[in-house]
Amino acid sequence: MTVKSLGNPFSKDTDLRHGQSCPCDSCKASAAPTQTHMSSEDMLEQAVESAIVRSVFGHSDIGRRSFMGMVGGTTAAAALASVFPINEAKAAILDNLGLPEKTDLNIGFVPITCATPIIMAQPLGFYERYGLNAQVIKTAGWAVARDKSLSGEYDASHMLTPMPLAMTLGAGSVAEPYIMPAVENINGQAIVLANEHLDKRDPSQWKGFTFGVPFEYSMHNFLLRYYVAEFGLDPDVDIQIRVVPPPEMVANLRAGNLDGYLSPDPFNQRAVYEGIGFIHILTKEIWEGHPCCAFAAPLSFATELPNTYGALLKSIIDATQYASNPDNRVEISEAIAPTNYLNQPVTVIQQVLTGTYADGLGEVQRVPDRIDFDPFPWQSMGVWILTQMKRWGYIEGDVDYKGVAEQVYLASDARKVMTDLGYDAPADNYKSHMIMGKSFDPAQPEAYVDSFAIKAD
Repeated sequence: MTVKSLGNPFSKDTDLRHGQSCPCDSCKASAAPTQTHMSSEDMLEQAVESAIVRSVFGHSDIGRRSFMGMVGGTTAAAALASVFPINEAKAAILDNLGLPEKTDLNIGFVPITCATPIIMAQPLGFYERYGLNAQVIKTAGWAVARDKSLSGEYDASHMLTPMPLAMTLGAGSVAEPYIMPAVENINGQAIVLANEHLDKRDPSQWKGFTFGVPFEYSMHNFLLRYYVAEFGLDPDVDIQIRVVPPPEMVANLRAGNLDGYLSPDPFNQRAVYEGIGFIHILTKEIWEGHPCCAFAAPLSFATELPNTYGALLKSIIDATQYASNPDNRVEISEAIAPTNYLNQPVTVIQQVLTGTYADGLGEVQRVPDRIDFDPFPWQSMGVWILTQMKRWGYIEGDVDYKGVAEQVYLASDARKVMTDLGYDAPADNYKSHMIMGKSFDPAQPEAYVDSFAIKAD
């Protein structure tokens, strides 16, 4: 299914026969920029509606367009609805998806504990439970994960929550509509400093420091920037921020290439385990319950393979809910430790997942929700991420914060699957968030951006 097949099937001017990259004059003339920020739930529903209408006309698009031209789209829609329960049919199709159209899937992951649900779903049988033969493929870093997803080498991927927003907008890559129907983990990150900086616990002392983050379009980058700016440092002037793949964080800290990093685990804990760094602060202390990583895929994956998409989303949400139970985390640590997954000592992973850990400062901390797992993709979180992309110059001009967040963060899909699986799901898609003691109102994103004294020029 292509973008053209998502056109209005009741319009005489829409040609539903051609593909997304078709160069014909008709396709060029009928390209509809107004669809850019259509919500992905609406896109999937319109795809079903288009298929029903085309079926009625025997897949003769010329006949369909001729009829729409004679009677008008509104009249045609009313006439069809009077003899065919189109709304009920759409609901039935969407609610009763059948066997997966494709069972053999490649799913990319970067080897960090944030990917726990996607990784553990293979050895613990969650993909198989929903009829899928999914292979999870270790990926060195986020640029590789993005590129392999864009090229189609990965059917779906573990991604950082800002990535599908950026990819949809074409920030840092070609523009491609992406969807994020489930968050994997909340919390789960930390700022680590090299041991030589034990006397510099005050961030205002960090001028001239070099920090690592795993990717530009990451919560790590945006949380680090937010944190140092609250202490009066301009992250683009007073410190250096380098992109370092997570598996290379510890080696760069040891070599002195980094003074610290805001990284996903287990590499924060690994620095303590290796005796070369200490945990300065957990990111949950910056923003309790912040999102980090997620399950994401091209929009075309959902529209072309709706049964497969539904089965995969169920697998991921079921695994995420399983991981949310602290009683399961010792078992999960053992399942994801092997070389083909995280390739880390089980004890390091257990310290992260259980929240009982050495902090590198001589203390053992007990923070059960150091990392937690909640699949619901709050669209207000997407709006916050977009405000930080705007604040630091990653996107420019007018931003349709709400439109983009709703197009990418598929709260309705997550809610339906969570409910179907017997899990509690929020009734709303938006809420306010508290970041370092300051409330973020998702209804006022531009005012929020303007409120910061330190931001990109």
